[in-house]
Amino acid sequence: MSETPNWRKSSYSGGGGNDCIEVADNQPQVMVRDTKQAGTGPILKFESPEWSAFVDFTKGFTA
Repeated sequence: MSETPNWRKSSYSGGGGNDCIEVADNQPQVMVRDTKQAGTGPILKFESPEWSAFVDFTKGFTA
């Protein structure tokens, strides 16, 4: 696992900045956090297969 994750904003986050999440691919995990908390809030950690299953599941939903 790398020491400093490379966080990126979700491409599906709204432009207003209030509904954003950030994702970091930090093999073997994918990490997710809330942008509003400026890196001080909790981080959800998924194993890569779990994250892939989650993304595949959510592709069927629209906002």
